[in-house]
Amino acid sequence: MNEQIINIDNIRQFTDQCFDKENDRVAKIVKGILDAKSPRISDISNTMEGNPDANYKMIQRFLDNNDPRENLHRLFNEDEKFVIGDPTEIHRLQAKKTEYVGEVGKGKKLGFWMLVLASPYKGRAIPFNFVTYSSKTINAELSSRNLEHLKVIAELKALLGDKVLVLDREFSYECLFENMLTEGIKFVIRLKVGNNPTVLNENGDRISLTINPGDEVNMRGVYYKGKLEVNISGKWDKGFSEPMWVISNLPPEEAIKIYRLRMKIEESFRDMKDVLIPIAN
Repeated sequence: MNEQIINIDNIRQFTDQCFDKENDRVAKIVKGILDAKSPRISDISNTMEGNPDANYKMIQRFLDNNDPRENLHRLFNEDEKFVIGDPTEIHRLQAKKTEYVGEVGKGKKLGFWMLVLASPYKGRAIPFNFVTYSSKTINAELSSRNLEHLKVIAELKALLGDKVLVLDREFSYECLFENMLTEGIKFVIRLKVGNNPTVLNENGDRISLTINPGDEVNMRGVYYKGKLEVNISGKWDKGFSEPMWVISNLPPEEAIKIYRLRMKIEESFRDMKDVLIPIAN
């Protein structure tokens, strides 16, 4: 981040919207996060002005007395029709003894997952809630990553109301579809088609999820895994190497439009990951 662009006064304008007290302290912590490009308290405290040990204790006291998620909820945009969810890996390669650090990703690196939910605003994604988990915390709680996802959905049901939850292929699994259908949550999720999921029509005949470049397909009242009644949309935009398929309980034409809007604001998530994922060394 360029300090000439992101200075403490700019940050304070943001923290004033989220916090009723300790605004100056929060602004300093946020600037420390941006400068350190790391979520680790030790990295943040070393980057902040002043004594690192005193900074570390100050951050710990702040976290003991505040839940940042409650303050982030103020950034929830009531005027937008949908909410975006996105998971990312936070690597902690040296944290072998840290209780919440497990294995993440195909390479099974040390770290944890952070699931961020965000509101779209002027073509950007503004985070308003998050949850963290890892293979270690999942095993300790006799849980699973899917159950962690369901926990977040349950927490946000009242907040979502009539808003649509838009998720990527990370969330393309039967248990989650069934849960949201049961709870009456509107959703649009990019469908994993690499494993050739079973989709049946009302007569019980299998439907092939195939499409030609430049075409769009919309299916109503089909049955995912032969059990869950959903709508499925597919579109293969010219210039793309593969089609995009989405599964939803919305009209399929509307679902594909909403997901395309999500794709346009993914840059915000990339920006956030550049800030939050520490450099492995």
